[in-house]
Amino acid sequence: MRVLSVVHEPGPTGGGGLFEDVVEERGDTLVRWLAPSGVAPGEPTGFDAVMVFGGAMHPDQDAEHPWLPGEAAFIRAALKSGVPLLGVCLGSQLIARAAGAWVGPNGSAEVGWCGVELTAEARTDRVLGVLPERFDAFQWHHYTFELPEGGTLLGSSDAARQAYRLGDRTWAVQFHPEVTRVMLDHWLVAGEAELPKPVGVIVAETDERLGTWNRQGRALCGAFLDAAADLA
Repeated sequence: MRVLSVVHEPGPTGGGGLFEDVVEERGDTLVRWLAPSGVAPGEPTGFDAVMVFGGAMHPDQDAEHPWLPGEAAFIRAALKSGVPLLGVCLGSQLIARAAGAWVGPNGSAEVGWCGVELTAEARTDRVLGVLPERFDAFQWHHYTFELPEGGTLLGSSDAARQAYRLGDRTWAVQFHPEVTRVMLDHWLVAGEAELPKPVGVIVAETDERLGTWNRQGRALCGAFLDAAADLA
């Protein structure tokens, strides 16, 4: 397959992390688009799957990031044409925006390791269903979204909606299943002021949980790519 990874910050600390590794390990072709740098490398229909990742910006900051409307239009075109989509954190919010749903500040931020619970619908979902019913997920977000019209809620936490499916070709998660150790080491230093706990506490939690979380992330990405291949 030809898979597009839409990222919002350059380098290995701001990309698709583990998910990009999974694409290449499967023998699929990975194309990376740094969205702030300009136009997309082709139409959505030129790809068998599109993955949209996170970033430090927020999904409604068009004035600060004038490229955001163009990315939202690309996602809207992908939804309309039925290209399989997976959104992560900011990506989940941008898919909601492109589908016409509200996105905006959450009542409270989630930064660090937070519990997530899947809905009954998720347990039979071909993508989210590979995850346990309850798990600790790494999070870093201040925004949330309303469920797009026709969407199915697949997961939630105490603070926010965490996952949804839109139709049978689009999935989105608010948490970060793509993170690698390199990414987290950078984020915890660069964003230390946003941490709700001392950095040493979160590092210790990461030491304990990241191995399991990476296995679950690989399973989630693999399930999405399998679904995209079946839908091709």
